[in-house]
Amino acid sequence: MPAMPGAPVPIVSAFAAIGVVALACMGAPVQAGTCADRAVTARGDPSRFEVLAKAKARANWRAKVRAVPTLGAAYADFSRALAADYRCSQKDGRHVCVAVAHPCRS
Repeated sequence: MPAMPGAPVPIVSAFAAIGVVALACMGAPVQAGTCADRAVTARGDPSRFEVLAKAKARANWRAKVRAVPTLGAAYADFSRALAADYRCSQKDGRHVCVAVAHPCRS
């Protein structure tokens, strides 16, 4: 595609390159060697709001990871976990979520 008249092509190319580098850096949050081989699953208590149901599931996930002797507190950060996800359902106006993730060491 030809450059538009007056458009500074080097600046546009520089922004494109920065975007590519940023995307490359956003890959897996940690190396595979620092994560547990098995996922940990924890169910949260029911809540009227899905966001609270997720928070409860996440808190139970952290507690469950801390209680595992081979993992402990170093692995209990859900935001560092690999393939972290929620499975939520709703029944009778109450949300229940399950947090699932492979714990990773901080």
